[in-house]
Amino acid sequence: MEIVKRFQVRGASGSVSRTEFEGRIVDFWAPQEATPYLLVTHDGQNIFDKSTATRHRTWELAGTACAVAAELGVQPPVIIAVFHSRSESDPHGRGKDLAPQDIFMRGVQPVVGHSGIWPTTKPTFPLSELRGNAYLEQITYSIVPSISNHLGHQIIPEHTAMLGASMGGLATLNGVARYPDIYRTALAFSTHWSVGKEPLVDKLMISLPRAGRHKIWMSRGTKSHDAKYGPYQERANTLASSLGYRYGYDLATPIFTRTTHNERSWASYVNQALRFWISR
Repeated sequence: MEIVKRFQVRGASGSVSRTEFEGRIVDFWAPQEATPYLLVTHDGQNIFDKSTATRHRTWELAGTACAVAAELGVQPPVIIAVFHSRSESDPHGRGKDLAPQDIFMRGVQPVVGHSGIWPTTKPTFPLSELRGNAYLEQITYSIVPSISNHLGHQIIPEHTAMLGASMGGLATLNGVARYPDIYRTALAFSTHWSVGKEPLVDKLMISLPRAGRHKIWMSRGTKSHDAKYGPYQERANTLASSLGYRYGYDLATPIFTRTTHNERSWASYVNQALRFWISR
């Protein structure tokens, strides 16, 4: 594994390292002392570096994680930020990476248009080009082990979480569903349920492990895309409860009024999600 860049971020000691895995860029940060906690994030271009961030705003995640960890009296987590593969040659790469591949290829019809996988009024690539399975497999079996070995970090599933927003929220829930023995906590923000509506909610939620070893956070705002998620998220909440998840214990579904669908909003309350994950 070759480090191609290092840079510092506000609120966290040390530096973020950038590396590449078979063409996929991955940033990671680790505390100076050993930690049992590991956080794997989607849309990694928006996590640490303003120069790569979609709207030139980041999640400010390292600094927030350090603050929450200090409050709780623990070491901050290692944070691995996985970039999606959208590019000029593959403009739909993000959707291909983050969409729950099996669910769409087994009958759930994806929505076209502004809220769908395809931003146009008709499909722009066949569903056979979805690669969510390979994306999660690369993270789980290549990226996470390689970076953990590089850092000397021991992966402890009970303290390993996945985080993402919008399509990344779908990928987060799908990641825990596919690899429940590795990722024990899902931190899903503004989950983009409208890309498949009720059938997507049903299929993805019932694929999650039953309660007992896992924790689920699903939050949303009240503006922009988030304003449309209400009925779908309520359905997801009900299904989570049917799997045995309990509010105040291993389930949280907060609504943040006057927040919207962007990194600035998610950064404003990611501390609460980290606290939900780390505090028990």
